[in-house]
Amino acid sequence: MRTLHPVWAVLVAVAIMFAQVFGGTLPVTLLLDSDHPLHRPLGTAGITLAAFALIYLVRRFLHRRPWRGVGLARPRTAVPHLLAGVLAGALAVAVSSLVSVALGVAAWVPWDVVRPALPYLPLGIVLALLGQAFPEELLWRGHLFDTLSDRLSPVAVLAVTSVAFGALHIISQSAADSVAERLLYVVQAIALGFACGAARARTGTVWMAVGVHLGLHTGIRVLPTQPVAFGVQLVITTCALAAAGGVILLARRRRQEENLAA
Repeated sequence: MRTLHPVWAVLVAVAIMFAQVFGGTLPVTLLLDSDHPLHRPLGTAGITLAAFALIYLVRRFLHRRPWRGVGLARPRTAVPHLLAGVLAGALAVAVSSLVSVALGVAAWVPWDVVRPALPYLPLGIVLALLGQAFPEELLWRGHLFDTLSDRLSPVAVLAVTSVAFGALHIISQSAADSVAERLLYVVQAIALGFACGAARARTGTVWMAVGVHLGLHTGIRVLPTQPVAFGVQLVITTCALAAAGGVILLARRRRQEENLAA
């Protein structure tokens, strides 16, 4: 087992992030037109497959670390942890949406716009799982979280994986139209990373982290809003995600205390 310096480990993870997105979608892009009905489903499936392949190769030949470290074990608890994460992530988004609308910094998307998209909601959630939630969490809260744990404290691992993950969102597409809003969008992504990292720390596996990430996308789709003051809405969502991560960590500490008392 080879231990890379944390900086190099993060840079390798960043390279994998770009490679799994571009490499996973490239075959579909070359073979199918963008308006083909299978273009997006096959593209998102390709991202997940590329993530598996790239992370496996990097762990085997560069880091020389066992695959079990990514946290995909414990199949009996995988579904409960995944669902618990979805609930936590979706609840954070629901609370932030309700508060944002109540404060007038966001408005509900009109029903006439939402209704035609409802039949495609399950497909949208599956695509979010395959294209973003699972491959990204397998990389950041799976592979990198495990890799950094040899050199850094648990608090530092949580901080580094959250900040590195969030920083990449500076190039993400969003409703941000100013530098300040783009930076706030990055902070929101860091808060998401913190909540997902807290889930990994609490359970020891990546499944709840995948659920939290998927819960964010599910909440956005189930309760869609349109921004009025996007920067303020980002602050509210950041606070909600950070609070969700804090609750998850407190639940972990309480469980540890109960185990020690027993």
